[in-house]
Amino acid sequence: MTGNHTAQEPKHKRDLTRRKVVVAGAGAAAAVGVGGTLAAGAFAGESGTKGAKASASSSSTAAEACYKLTSETTEGPYYIDADKLRQDITEDKEGIPLTLRIKVIDAESCKPVGNAAVDIWHCDALGLYSGYESFSNGGGGGTPPTDAPSGTPTAVPSGTPTGEPPAGGGGGGHEEPTSDTRYLRGTWRTDRKGFVTFKTIFPGWYQGRCVHIHTKVHVSGAWTDAGYEGGTTCHTGQFFFDEETVLLSAEAEPYSTSTTQRTTLDEDTIYDQSGTTGGLLKLKYKKNDIAKGVQATITVGVDPEATNTGT
Repeated sequence: MTGNHTAQEPKHKRDLTRRKVVVAGAGAAAAVGVGGTLAAGAFAGESGTKGAKASASSSSTAAEACYKLTSETTEGPYYIDADKLRQDITEDKEGIPLTLRIKVIDAESCKPVGNAAVDIWHCDALGLYSGYESFSNGGGGGTPPTDAPSGTPTAVPSGTPTGEPPAGGGGGGHEEPTSDTRYLRGTWRTDRKGFVTFKTIFPGWYQGRCVHIHTKVHVSGAWTDAGYEGGTTCHTGQFFFDEETVLLSAEAEPYSTSTTQRTTLDEDTIYDQSGTTGGLLKLKYKKNDIAKGVQATITVGVDPEATNTGT
């Protein structure tokens, strides 16, 4: 990140030495079981891999990925601390089915990091974050929060995006949720081989940012009947999608209805252009029918002894 964006990082500091996850409804927990990832064919799009397209982001070899720490980024203003313990975070949101399979490893030893708590969160197909819908109308109908001082109006009456790119996932101070919605957010544990799988939808986009997913990895905590408690945050990052795939997704509904100007991967101020190390996902799907679903995989190299809260 540039010095300019470092200056825009959130100023608040929150104590992450004690964290607590509110367990989702029994139906969601029972569907995935405790402690394991889902079967390979459990999510939409996973059965149709013949003739599937793999993105250019797969160029790094496993050995290269193993010995590199995955890039750290800011958490952005829309993080809600481990609110839902679940693997299926879709709820009722429409969009291209996305299966995200993450492997967490110790970047120094290359050993899998098991029993870690992994958070992911992202916007919906039209650029809205759950808990923060009031900050943007989605589809280009408003302006997401900027880095203006607290209390300063950040929207413009015309509904036309202006000024600097918004904080949404980049810089900017943390914003408190303004609604009780929690779609497209979830936390789950890695298995003994370091894997965790989420079911969600392909994210959309909003002013100033390319298509991305936020993530955090927490270690050294305890899984209890109440959820995940204690520990430290050893990684805060973002996952990214190659341009060819995003362009194909934009042709499908409801993405095709968005009127928001899209920031490309090359233009994004958070992605560091380093491929897998920077969070670029390996993607598979039927190129002529992406609406059927996308499989995304990545190995995340972390330092379990480090603290990277993203603030």
